[in-house]
Amino acid sequence: MILTDTHTHLYSEEFDADREKLIELAVTNGISRFFLPNIDSSSIQSMLDLESRHREICFPMMGLHPCSVKANWQEEMDIVENWFRKRSFVAVGEIGIDLFWDKTFVEEQKIVFQRQVELANHYKVPIVIHSRESFELIYELLLDLPKQEPFGIFHCFTGTEEQANRAIDMGFYLGIGGVVTFKNSGLDKVVEKISLDHMVLETDAPYLAPAPFRGKRNIPEYLKLVAQKLAEIKNVSLEEIAHISTENSKKIFGK
Repeated sequence: MILTDTHTHLYSEEFDADREKLIELAVTNGISRFFLPNIDSSSIQSMLDLESRHREICFPMMGLHPCSVKANWQEEMDIVENWFRKRSFVAVGEIGIDLFWDKTFVEEQKIVFQRQVELANHYKVPIVIHSRESFELIYELLLDLPKQEPFGIFHCFTGTEEQANRAIDMGFYLGIGGVVTFKNSGLDKVVEKISLDHMVLETDAPYLAPAPFRGKRNIPEYLKLVAQKLAEIKNVSLEEIAHISTENSKKIFGK
């Protein structure tokens, strides 16, 4: 059984004390593929260092996170684009719009998102989308500037069934993480009606730990709790969840 974490910040400082131990523990539990979304210029080196230590299982993306879109966004975008000129990455990510936190740079977030969609189309790689309270805005932007194949993932999807189907119709997969285990999140009712063929698993570690660890540091091993919850909702085996979600990740990233 191979489980794939399509979204984890394993390179972050929250894991500096026990990163290698946690990776070893995850692999022992069948979690042996980790896709690493970038945040901004400050996270690149630690992400690439992790890749260099675990080339067979850690796959980095390159992108500018919407919460890192500030006054210096053009400089940050130059760094992202320069990295793509130097080497390949599995995706442009993590990109998108965040309307939950600071809305000061929303217009700049739109520009940066569109520029990164263009970058992904140019290099023919998928995008990994952060859409916190911004699904409708991102959907409109993607209508104006469509993502070409390969499409990508709506990371940490928490939308409605109707939004899920619109994302799928555009060619995207849904990233299902710890929120699906939260009481009263409603996400369980949504994924119950969506085919597994359109889903991938993720932790977003160190964030969004699943129940019963909600509010604590999320670790790679907890991906299994997400998979088990999904197996329960869909009334299938854990092995089937692992197989289908990992095959979906291969279709998206080509790994």
